[in-house]
Amino acid sequence: MPVATVVAGGACRRGSPGNYTPGQASSPGGVATGEECVQFRVLGRVEADHDGEPVPLGRRRERCLFGVLLLDAGTPIPAERMAALLWDDQPTATARAALNTHMSRLRNRLDPHHDGSLGIRLVSRNGGYLAEVDPQRIDAARFRTMVERARTVADPVERAARLREALALWRGPILADEATPRLRERIGAELTELRMTATELMVDAELAGGRHQDLVGELAALTAEHPYREGLAAQLMLALYRSDRYAEALAAYQGLSERLAEGLGVAPGAQVSKLYTAMLRRDVPPGVHSASQIPRRPPARETDRAPSTGPERVPRQLPAAPPWFTGRADELSTLSKALASPTGGETVPIVAIGGSGGVGKTWLALRWAYQNLHRFPDGQLFVNLHGFDPSMQPTPPATAIRGFLDALGAAPSTIPADPDAQIGLYRSLMAGRRMLIVLDNARDTTQVTDLLPGSATCTVIVSSRDRLTGLVSRHGADCLSLDVLGEAESWDLLARRLGVQRLAEEPDAAAALLAGCGGLPLALGIAAARAATQPASGLAAIAEELRDTTTRLSALDEDDVQASLRAVLSWSCAALTERQAEVFALLGFAADPDISLPAAAALAGLPAAETIGVLRALERRSLVQQHTTGRWRMHDLVRLYAAEQAQVLPADRRSAAISRLVSFCLHTAFAAGQLLDPHRPPIALADPVAGVDPHPLPDEAAALAWLDAEHGCLLALQQRAGAWGRHREAWQLAWTLDPLHGRRGHLHDNVASWQAGLAAAQHVGDLDMQTLAHRRLGNAFVRADRFGDGTDHLGHALEVAEQAGDPAGQAPTHLALALAFGQQGNDERALEHASQAGRLYRGLDNPVREAIALNMVGWYLTRLGRHDEARTNLRSALALSRRHSFRDTEADTLDSLGYLAYRAGQHADAGEHYEQALTLYRDLGNSYGEADTLERLGTAHAAVGDHARARGSWRSAIELYEAQRRASDAGRLRQRMRDLDAAPVTDVPASGAA
Repeated sequence: MPVATVVAGGACRRGSPGNYTPGQASSPGGVATGEECVQFRVLGRVEADHDGEPVPLGRRRERCLFGVLLLDAGTPIPAERMAALLWDDQPTATARAALNTHMSRLRNRLDPHHDGSLGIRLVSRNGGYLAEVDPQRIDAARFRTMVERARTVADPVERAARLREALALWRGPILADEATPRLRERIGAELTELRMTATELMVDAELAGGRHQDLVGELAALTAEHPYREGLAAQLMLALYRSDRYAEALAAYQGLSERLAEGLGVAPGAQVSKLYTAMLRRDVPPGVHSASQIPRRPPARETDRAPSTGPERVPRQLPAAPPWFTGRADELSTLSKALASPTGGETVPIVAIGGSGGVGKTWLALRWAYQNLHRFPDGQLFVNLHGFDPSMQPTPPATAIRGFLDALGAAPSTIPADPDAQIGLYRSLMAGRRMLIVLDNARDTTQVTDLLPGSATCTVIVSSRDRLTGLVSRHGADCLSLDVLGEAESWDLLARRLGVQRLAEEPDAAAALLAGCGGLPLALGIAAARAATQPASGLAAIAEELRDTTTRLSALDEDDVQASLRAVLSWSCAALTERQAEVFALLGFAADPDISLPAAAALAGLPAAETIGVLRALERRSLVQQHTTGRWRMHDLVRLYAAEQAQVLPADRRSAAISRLVSFCLHTAFAAGQLLDPHRPPIALADPVAGVDPHPLPDEAAALAWLDAEHGCLLALQQRAGAWGRHREAWQLAWTLDPLHGRRGHLHDNVASWQAGLAAAQHVGDLDMQTLAHRRLGNAFVRADRFGDGTDHLGHALEVAEQAGDPAGQAPTHLALALAFGQQGNDERALEHASQAGRLYRGLDNPVREAIALNMVGWYLTRLGRHDEARTNLRSALALSRRHSFRDTEADTLDSLGYLAYRAGQHADAGEHYEQALTLYRDLGNSYGEADTLERLGTAHAAVGDHARARGSWRSAIELYEAQRRASDAGRLRQRMRDLDAAPVTDVPASGAA
């Protein structure tokens, strides 16, 4: 038996001599072939061994040359490139001759007979150099192969073992003793990155295998070695978190955040921040163990430091750096791009930072300024212009100019009396200087214009609650709109003030405190200051005040007006006109979560053109935000303040505004619902309030788009209508939303809407309203898989309708009961109710609703195996729905015909029917029916062995199920995907579209 020499990651064996040619695949398992066993290593020092004995490779540059050839084995490297690599782009005049000498010496050592008998041949070809060798004799190539094979291993324990084996091939940096750092970066960056990727994949696998506690020490060492590697930091966080070391997991994120901020001037990326947020909520899913998608940062590099103080009169007017600044990485990057170092242009770089009071505009400006002091060796000017300070008048530009002249060292005797001349002197003194000017809290563009320097070597940052559009249009300023902090950044701010340990000790209170502050830095700062000065009371007391909307603003008040949220918001409102202030108050009282222009015009009782002018004025003051075209919203705390201001308005004006808004929304929603379901018997509405015109909706597509956009607002308005005592309108809103909820699969919203509708009907005392509400709420419960609640309400509705001898009320209740029993698997009872509904609708001469009943009858007959009867009923349903242009039931019936064909073994016909149903559902925007049909279509594909198409249909169905919060359906279908190759598909779930 031949002797085998084991080398890390592979083995050698004797075989047929000279059987390798470039491009040939390696032998199975990474086993090299050749007359003699020769192995080459570049993952560390460049080495070669022959049957376990080292092969001398000569001097450092010869070993380096050999390593470069091995890394690109099989690919010719031009002599010019090789010389540039080996001499770091500064080859000597004799470099080419030296290369030939080095190649000759290497050949004599590795291929003395020039026949490749030892498995390698070094050749010169076309003015370049080439190593012909089996790649699997080279540790770098074996490493790549082993990593790729490990990726395909399903079992995490085995995958981790294979990756550890691959990583064991590394003995140090690539060409450890031969390459310069520059050369290593040029030839080995991709391989080094693969090493780190393999390390993270190995850790992922071991985390998936449950080795959390065992990995903590190893990951701590890895993150110390690679401090900016976010993937490793995330894995350390996970290992600590799953080892019940919650505070240390959060501290690991804090450490990463600080390292990135100090070393690179950036914040953690989106993926690790998302993980951090999940940890704050203590809801990291059990299956999460991978951070491989987290964007990686480049290695840190030295940055310039701020220069020394310089000349005596160089102004340094910046206030102290913000002590607890956190986050804002994107905004800091935007500032850096907009305020790039001057390049000799003629335009002064200006950025206007806009945002609401307390959002952190000044802190952002100062943070960027201190990070970039080295760019402004001639000084920094700063002035608070008090644009929105009620305790004093805005600073006149002339006063600010005089202060700047003093700071610049202008002798009093040289300063002219004329204001325009002072401006000229200021700009003359600034000419050619590299200076930063921070103009804080500006009221408007007029206050700022005279303070702008004329020299493009200067840089200007302006902060204001006003959007300063004139500064943008007339002076070319860039506009940066500052929003609130994200959840992770907010927690980080609290942690810097209060310490990670304190937040970890009261996680629920900390979460409530974060939610109450809504990411507003001022609110967070006030809450943190209260907690810091009242350590004995804990966070829970403050959190409780913030949970209650009636006390939230009071919890954020301080004696110092500069640190009182109400005071800060009042300063913004002080600049409003009377009409603007009234609209602001009404928006806080009635607009939630946002509002469109037509709805705002109805609320304000103003023409649309005048309303948009008011909204823009409020937006300029950063009191509202147009977060998407034509829609405005407020921060939660600003809305609370506005709602307080609304209570000061006369009661009749508040009531009139509410009437206009409810009337506008109700009548528009009613019209939209009729377009979606024109065959539904309408309810009676009062005429629109005087001066209110419902939004025009020309067709079904416009109706669906309007309802989608307004859905959240309509739900919120329905709840408020009940609180305002407008119970009939609350019931009517539930009715108008029914078609949208059915098409879009808003099952839980439908339940909540009809619960409010039933409560409203009971307040009104109208028996017909209550009966309809019981029926619709019962149907909503059934569709949300709450069958007990559903059948209770449906039974009550049916009893009332039967006692009243009301077939029009009995028929739809029977339909809902059919669906309830069918979804519980009682197809016989379901068929009874569906058949009774069909008979009632036939007697009522309502062919559209009869078609719905016939479709349900056909469905349950199919379930019971009575295929011929089912086909008759379904064909009648399809004919009726097409005759009366009722496309919803047409789509449902096509889906049922697909199910019938599937059960009859006619899989091609089933697929055709399902595809036709899908086309209709998508055209109608009926994503609820689309999801169910996609699942059934996938089942038909699976039945004929087309697993790829089955998986595609099921994936699409799962996405829709999840969007509709149908968690049980999504979970069941995921299990079917896992079982697809293990067992035949025999059935499909009961129809949800019937």
